[in-house]
Amino acid sequence: MKFQPKASHFINGEYVEDTNGAPIDVIYPATGEVIARLHSATPEIVNQALNSAKSAQAKWEAMSGTERGRVLRRAADIMRERNYDLSVLETHDTGKPLQETLVADATSGADALEYFGGLAASLTGEHIPLGGGDFVYTIREALGVCVGIGAWNYPTQIACWKGAPALACGNTMVFKPSETTPLSALQVAEILIEAGAPKGVYNVVQGYGDVGASLVTDPRVAKVSLTGSVPTGRKVYAAAADGMKHVTMELGGKSPMIVFDDADVENAVSGAILGNFYSSGQVCSNGTRVFVQKGIKEQFLARLSERLATAKIGDPLDEEVNFGPMVSENQMNIALGYIEKGRAEGARLVYGGERIDGDGFYMQPTVFADVTDDMTIAREEIFGPVMSVLDFDTEEEVMARANDTEFGLAAGVFTNDLTRAHRIVAGFEAGTCYINTYNLAPVEAPFGGSKMSGVGRENSKLAINHFSEMKTVYVSMNDVEAPY
Repeated sequence: MKFQPKASHFINGEYVEDTNGAPIDVIYPATGEVIARLHSATPEIVNQALNSAKSAQAKWEAMSGTERGRVLRRAADIMRERNYDLSVLETHDTGKPLQETLVADATSGADALEYFGGLAASLTGEHIPLGGGDFVYTIREALGVCVGIGAWNYPTQIACWKGAPALACGNTMVFKPSETTPLSALQVAEILIEAGAPKGVYNVVQGYGDVGASLVTDPRVAKVSLTGSVPTGRKVYAAAADGMKHVTMELGGKSPMIVFDDADVENAVSGAILGNFYSSGQVCSNGTRVFVQKGIKEQFLARLSERLATAKIGDPLDEEVNFGPMVSENQMNIALGYIEKGRAEGARLVYGGERIDGDGFYMQPTVFADVTDDMTIAREEIFGPVMSVLDFDTEEEVMARANDTEFGLAAGVFTNDLTRAHRIVAGFEAGTCYINTYNLAPVEAPFGGSKMSGVGRENSKLAINHFSEMKTVYVSMNDVEAPY
């Protein structure tokens, strides 16, 4: 068990174990081998983590923003220094190719720690002058204990995307990673302590859905931030609302990507590959409904197929490999099931469509053409490497169809007509939009969805508003008048 951590949980600055919790086997997706065994948090462990976060919060908030920021920036430096080892761990945890994790996972987490570390000293209120000499001032305050619930596709990144703004604002955090990818968040917690964070500021507990539910409903918790599916989001949102907790939800999508016939086809194919096959298609913002104007449809499909044939599938620890296994056997079977539905409902299989023989949870990148809006593969989130290509004639037609979904996470357009490009993105019912590119998520920019795809935004200055609240203080410089 090469990747066995010191213990399952990280609480109050140290590793903690309780083997009474249900076992969590960590399976390397490339081989199906069990590489570590952890234990789900018992109620005692959850209580310990929340008490630790609660006890540490007031002292952490009382530090200056400059001091808190210094800790986060040091953690970013440590994370970058250890990028290779963290990336190897992430590859074992998720199955994503090392070629990808080296540039997209711990590095993104470090970016978040650095960005919010830089912002921490600037988090001030304002002075509002009023008539007659009275004035108001505002104080930005931490919320308290925040709970982060992570998804399995970007475990290091998500642990930092939630932790960095929370800590910058003076909150403390209890983070629950996905039970599928539980290893990386422990490293984030360890690095924060090494960087100077007081004990209890960032805690990690492992567990299944019942652990998440106990965290969300606990009265010690002021804020819940979830990355996950829409069904999970509904449950967590409802539970948090019962306690009037602050909530940020980053949920799923079935995002449209529109390719007009004046687009640069090579760039559009690149965008479609990034928006469907990066991380073996396991990205919430993926543009899985690719609307291609009829004039270039066959050219687009031909070039896409040519380039998919050059994908290097294999051992994800080989830096030449750029397409890895699915995260789990269950997720692979879900995606393969959708491929069968696509075939059964009359979509034309253009590329792939099969499981790859051998060890691990590998399947081919898959493309369907002649997909219609009512097909299951065009309506439901697959979370796997399955692209649906749909035809369209006019801009008005494709916009109505692109927005005809309960989701609203992301959307993209490829065209050389920039006036049309801006018109299209103005019309998209989605929170994160792209023009002539896809799936980039710099920490400086807000990320999140509309409609069923989420509530609130991650990253950017906007995240500060989701992890803090304003206290308003009215100061009178005059006598107080009353009617009697």
